[in-house]
Amino acid sequence: MASLKFLRLSPAALLLLLVALAVQTQLSQSQQCTSQLNSLNICAPFVVPGAPNTNPSSDCCNAIGALQHDCLCSTLQIAARLPSQCNLPPITCGSQ
Repeated sequence: MASLKFLRLSPAALLLLLVALAVQTQLSQSQQCTSQLNSLNICAPFVVPGAPNTNPSSDCCNAIGALQHDCLCSTLQIAARLPSQCNLPPITCGSQ
């Protein structure tokens, strides 16, 4: 059996390895979220103001169904913060 000496890491090396794995996981999740959000482009014709057809297509519904809730919620939270980060008043939406 091969020697497993490489598994004997110092605490600092182990911490560095764990941080690297966490960063890689975060990057992978970010890329997956971006891909999911890009798939929502098919829904654009149904959400623009004045759109003649507001009933989503089956392709749009499938894209929404495949979207992870964390991805969408995080994106909406980030978008809601943007005006204040640009020193602009918050955007408020009344019921339509």
